[in-house]
Amino acid sequence: MTLDLRDAMESREAESAPAPDRALALEPAARAPGHSDRPLAIQVEQLSRIYKIRGEKGKKKEKGAGDGKTLIALDNIDLEVYQGELFGLLGPNGAGKTTLIKILTTLLAPSSGTALVDGLDVVKQANEVRRRINMVSGGETSGYGILSVRENLWMFSQFYGVTWKDANERIEEMLRVVELEDKRNALVSSLSTGQRQRMNFCRGFVTDPRVMFLDEPTLGLDVHAARIVRGFTKDWLRQDPHRTLLLTTHYMAEADELCDRIAIIDHGKVLACDTPANLKRLLQKQPTFQITAAGITERTISALSSAPGVVSVIAEPEEGGTSHRLRFVLEEEAAIGSVVSTLAAHNGSILTLQKDEPTLEDVFMKLVGRSLSAEGPVA
Repeated sequence: MTLDLRDAMESREAESAPAPDRALALEPAARAPGHSDRPLAIQVEQLSRIYKIRGEKGKKKEKGAGDGKTLIALDNIDLEVYQGELFGLLGPNGAGKTTLIKILTTLLAPSSGTALVDGLDVVKQANEVRRRINMVSGGETSGYGILSVRENLWMFSQFYGVTWKDANERIEEMLRVVELEDKRNALVSSLSTGQRQRMNFCRGFVTDPRVMFLDEPTLGLDVHAARIVRGFTKDWLRQDPHRTLLLTTHYMAEADELCDRIAIIDHGKVLACDTPANLKRLLQKQPTFQITAAGITERTISALSSAPGVVSVIAEPEEGGTSHRLRFVLEEEAAIGSVVSTLAAHNGSILTLQKDEPTLEDVFMKLVGRSLSAEGPVA
């Protein structure tokens, strides 16, 4: 198994950033709807990882590092991922994501606490864990340039003891999935960055792991290739309920589309863990709607303010003065019916109507205090 070996110590740039509003945090062990009756594929309890920092003469001590000799990358975290789940892990650079994945993939030992993958202890049963997992990292340079694409995939399959028949079938299937059939005999050194990343994606799935780790899998891929990767990922999970996948990504739309649940992590702690829909509901307790309407008068606005179920309404005239943009905060979604009825009763004409939904990016900003997409992935 070839795993992406990034620097052991993740940066802590956020130490000097303003403290975010963390009032939205959920219990880390929020259960997955429809999955809570299944076995746990990943179980983390009170997991910590503390790095020793080598001092440099004349170098100022890092803020938050205590005596300047240690750095807390993971701080007693708890996490549960159910079998059959596509679980997302979001966090800014230096949050602890890479450290956590390295522990779960047996590349790094925890300082304290326990981590089980497919029911096996990652420290005491590391060899057994490795047989059941695989990992693909975006930007990874695994593969030998003097070998062809097919030879590389065959070699990695044999590291796992995949049978001759299964290896051949899986290699051909994966090359077809990622549209690399015409490159099967090309040397890896001749591939473009995107083609090499697609080959790495194939390499991860050729072994048919029970637990798959995808770390920025669409990094370096064009829109078409990224869509293929996302589609295959969903199909792969649907084909076997015993499979589990943990995904890290810097693309919020990707996490929203793919993940059953998402954990947001920062400064080595899990701040929230729930479904994408429930995370977004944390930010907006009351539904809001935007309506563009013509024929709006002061009397209409007054009537709308008093309509059943309306908490507040803000009216702004559109440019040109022929219509108004109305923003409603309602007690519940059903109250939009009374809004429409009130508009009709006052000769208002609806031009557009849409519900305002908070995004995962909004939730992330609220919890962490800075944008994920603005950072870009770790190099």
